[in-house]
Amino acid sequence: MTKVGLASDHAGYALKQHVKIYLEAKGIAYHDYGTYSEDSCDYPDYAHALAKGIEADECKTGIAICGSGQGISISLNKHQGIRAALCWIPEIAHLSRQHNDANVLVMPGRFITEKEADAIMDEFFATPFEGGRHVARVAKIPVQ
Repeated sequence: MTKVGLASDHAGYALKQHVKIYLEAKGIAYHDYGTYSEDSCDYPDYAHALAKGIEADECKTGIAICGSGQGISISLNKHQGIRAALCWIPEIAHLSRQHNDANVLVMPGRFITEKEADAIMDEFFATPFEGGRHVARVAKIPVQ
């Protein structure tokens, strides 16, 4: 597993701290692009930092968290090479990897437990891109 980039806003900070413990237990290296506290902040700042880190090949994949997961996901998906998927159950994480080749897992920090996050991350990391008919679909995602 290559290095995983992390990003959150204040509402996702606590779950991001748990994600670090999860990754360390699995022996997965990570780079934290912020935020670094629960002080109020703006999620796009950290979403863009993570996306730029992936674009610069500092990490291959990422995990991003905000309160609902929506704002940080929207911000991440403004970047052409990012396929951020908002996942609240393991099945969505599975399909986002299998069919969409998602490279950033987004979780809603205010709506899932740490145990649920662990199951979602397990599924995201364990599921490969299926390829096949999905290759052409994924290739149509970037705006030309």
